[in-house]
Amino acid sequence: MSGLLERAHTVRQSNVWIYTTMMLSACVSLLASFVLSVDAIELAKNPAANLACNINATISCGTVGISWQAHLLGFPNAYLGLMAEPVVITIAVASLAKVRFPRGFMLAAQVIYTLGLIFAYWLFYQAMFVIGALCPWCLLVTLSTTLVFASLTHVNLRDNNLFLPERAHEAARAGLRMGIDVLIVVLWLAAVVALVFAKYGLALFA
Repeated sequence: MSGLLERAHTVRQSNVWIYTTMMLSACVSLLASFVLSVDAIELAKNPAANLACNINATISCGTVGISWQAHLLGFPNAYLGLMAEPVVITIAVASLAKVRFPRGFMLAAQVIYTLGLIFAYWLFYQAMFVIGALCPWCLLVTLSTTLVFASLTHVNLRDNNLFLPERAHEAARAGLRMGIDVLIVVLWLAAVVALVFAKYGLALFA
């Protein structure tokens, strides 16, 4: 049993696992961004369009899509995903092919994607508490963005691409070996799911 756990730990720390997770998560986000972009065009032509993901008053892509928050920069937010996720996929695929990017490049990627994560959760907050409706594709983007961020942060902490002091770097590596990063992500996503159900409850299935 201990040998199996040790093997699972080794696999989880490997580049193959980390970058494959990053690549698949980014592909999911890219797909969701594409669907949202198509929906945005449809809503631009007809704001009352009945989108496939307009399930009820709570689960409604259309309600979210016509809000000002969905076009914060003057164009559909989904276009940002169409631009950003191919870059992440390229980094993941190149890294799987054993390309090693400069530490400064990986630090810049971390900063930019952290901003993307903050933006994704700002949109989630707006949908939850201001717009009052949820978009399944948007939730999928939030989930996949979280997983990409976790994977990117893992590799950057492991390889010290964040230029941390030696003591902080060793502490971060120890935390990764213990699986603290996985625990944080699981608890975070569980909290998000619990928040959604606490806020909307049975209205999700009405």
